[in-house]
Amino acid sequence: MILQKRQYQGNVGLFLRASKKPFSSHSFSLFLVREKRKSNHINHVSPGQLTKKYSSCSTIFIDDSTVSQPNLRSTIKCVTLAIFYHIKNRDSDRSLDIFDEKSHPLTREEVPDDYYKHDPDHKHIYRFVRTLFSAAQLTAECAIVTLVYLERLLTYAEIDICPSNWKRIVLGAILLASKVWDDQAVWNVDYCQILKDITVEDMNEMERHFLELLQFNINVPASVYAKYYFDLRSLADDNNLSFLLEPLSKERAQKLEAISRLCEDKYKDLSKAAMRRSFSADNLVGIRRSNAILS
Repeated sequence: MILQKRQYQGNVGLFLRASKKPFSSHSFSLFLVREKRKSNHINHVSPGQLTKKYSSCSTIFIDDSTVSQPNLRSTIKCVTLAIFYHIKNRDSDRSLDIFDEKSHPLTREEVPDDYYKHDPDHKHIYRFVRTLFSAAQLTAECAIVTLVYLERLLTYAEIDICPSNWKRIVLGAILLASKVWDDQAVWNVDYCQILKDITVEDMNEMERHFLELLQFNINVPASVYAKYYFDLRSLADDNNLSFLLEPLSKERAQKLEAISRLCEDKYKDLSKAAMRRSFSADNLVGIRRSNAILS
């Protein structure tokens, strides 16, 4: 299966017109209202906020995560927490055979008969995603786009992410996001080298179904990406997944300015050059990745 790398466009209208269904119906943002402040005091002050650092006129506290260069570890934690809430708050178990782990196992270990009854916890999901990102050397931006594609799939295909299919849905979203977003070429065979027990044919078939269910709408406008980034920041704050804050120094300010300038130049170059790289799973020549053991 050949997938061409698409250029990102800033026109959110292209994305909105591509779907006749309400995309927000499967957005993790809807779950924030249900879950946040459950343990608050009667005056709505969260215990976690009592020790939170706040900026003042003399000192500005800032973390090392920006919308153009998010912190990888924190972003993966937030994305997997959003996936956890999707599974936890689902209304049913609608699925498709291509994503069923019993029909298409990821490992040689036998899938338990009651595998569909037990929801994975956040740590389990985090370990699965972190293992793939570490072995494939993927970026934090790729994690955000992974969540975009995952939620888009749930909406377009009218399915739910549940215990029986969450690993293959997440894997498919990561596979697609790494091809579209990441600067480094990632082939289907690379994931077979990481997972070891999965075949190239299975990866090709899952990728084809994923793209067809998305109606080949892989465009992620800048406005959609930014919204997901800040919603994930809110999710982290509401669940005490705080980013490490440090006082803003002159050196850190210069570093952030340099990063912003570098990202601006990068996006300008991407918009000028008609980059159309193709990735084919039929060609088994690719970058060797690290082996991974999935639990």
